[in-house]
Amino acid sequence: MSVDQEKKQIVSSSLLAAGIVAALWLVKLAEELMGISLSFMGLLPLKVEGLKGILFAPLLHGSYKHLISNSIPLFLLSAALFYYYRNKAWQIFIFSWLLTGIWVWLFARGNSYHIGASGVVYALTAYHLVSGIIRKEPRLIAFSLLVTFLYGSFVWGIFPGFSPGERISWESHLMGTIAGIILAFGYRDVGPQRKVYEWPEEEDDEDDSTTTTGENGTHYSSTFTSKPNDPAT
Repeated sequence: MSVDQEKKQIVSSSLLAAGIVAALWLVKLAEELMGISLSFMGLLPLKVEGLKGILFAPLLHGSYKHLISNSIPLFLLSAALFYYYRNKAWQIFIFSWLLTGIWVWLFARGNSYHIGASGVVYALTAYHLVSGIIRKEPRLIAFSLLVTFLYGSFVWGIFPGFSPGERISWESHLMGTIAGIILAFGYRDVGPQRKVYEWPEEEDDEDDSTTTTGENGTHYSSTFTSKPNDPAT
């Protein structure tokens, strides 16, 4: 890929990620302008009316703080997804979205609505981390280390009761993490791969021949075979 092509890829990936984040902000602004809450469109586990939340829950946020905390990682992780995985990026993103929602609907408990894009964020975080490890590709490993440095503390979000004073959907975090790991293995042949270098084989001649000329012009050919254990003579 040329420098110009790489720049275009970075710009297009960033724009796609920005579009996804912008959709979340538009929904929140619409709620504010109309003075309503769309939380009822969230995901309600094991309830038929909660099925719509599989599609809409990641678009909804309870506060601007909640929205901002998801917007920054979602932008970075989505941009990296579109940059590194290109043709399959939308598939991976949509599966991260849907699998997380379906599993939360199936396995979460309680009568509370689950909203927010944190489940998708966890799915993409896990996907990038595991994908970089199993591929052993330098660029992906470097990005995985960056993700670990920036969002390593996210791992605590998959445990119940870690933040008792806050209403956090740890089920979304856990299901997103599982979805990301599974997708990393499922799409392990997509995107950058570790380069395998092949070196040409050199043929070693076992016999070194030398030719000498005698006094009478006769040519004598002497062959010396080198063996590691032969004594020198």
